[in-house]
Amino acid sequence: MNTAPPRLGDTRLVAVDGPTGAGKSTFAEKLAEQLGAQLIKTDHFATWEDPTTLWWPKLARALDAIENGQEAGYRITDWSAGFPREDEGPEVTISPQRTIILEGFSSARKAIAPKLSLAIFVEHGDEASRLERAVARDGERHRHHFIRWQQYERGWFVVDKTRARADYVVSSS
Repeated sequence: MNTAPPRLGDTRLVAVDGPTGAGKSTFAEKLAEQLGAQLIKTDHFATWEDPTTLWWPKLARALDAIENGQEAGYRITDWSAGFPREDEGPEVTISPQRTIILEGFSSARKAIAPKLSLAIFVEHGDEASRLERAVARDGERHRHHFIRWQQYERGWFVVDKTRARADYVVSSS
């Protein structure tokens, strides 16, 4: 990790990507703790209705500020509730630092690749087992959302070639 050059100003941005239920959050939390890094989750932005698109410019603006040596902030979206109001979620401040971990589905997308010091793809078992892990974590009431989400992920990963571009592929099993 220490040999990966900073590409977001003086900050090393490390993406931890992969499908739902693969163990990305657990892996990223442990990595952030070991590195003393700030953790930003794509779950802070995405919703069931908008897995990857409309929210990305908000995160990109925050990362641009970090690249320019400035603090940035955003409000956390409640992904499980759909489209929230901009001013409702808790506020998070991001500061330029040695390493920032960006965790979640689409965090290693092609659009951010030039600014990533490392891209890590986390996988676990098959889609059915990942679905059960996600439902166990977030509740049965979200099962139908996770089924749709997994369909979206399949297409996204094929087009984005996320796994193939990763510096490391990690199995959480």
